[in-house]
Amino acid sequence: MANAGKKEISYADLQALLENSHGLFLVDVRSKEEVDKGSIQGSIHIPVDTVEDALALDPAEFMSKYGVTKPPLDAPEMVFYCQMGKRGGMATDKAHTLGYQKARNYSGGYREWSAKGGK
Repeated sequence: MANAGKKEISYADLQALLENSHGLFLVDVRSKEEVDKGSIQGSIHIPVDTVEDALALDPAEFMSKYGVTKPPLDAPEMVFYCQMGKRGGMATDKAHTLGYQKARNYSGGYREWSAKGGK
């Protein structure tokens, strides 16, 4: 599996996290129109242009807006994804800037996930 020092994870890494992790914080950074066509189960939608503001919210505001607990800065399993990897990478960089040093990007994106029949 990908280690915490890597900024990207593979399809196999993400599958393993989805199967074995109870603390995975999976973020879909695509547009609402893209998300409406399908997403990876268990992900929350935070558009890429709002990631920085979202992660800067205090925990109560984050919970109110997204319906989930805000991840701590040392969250071991925080993964961003988009359609093909670019926006997920941008979101990962923003998260790193805010102190989420273990944040990673699923570089294959939803395109690879759906093409491989992700479950």
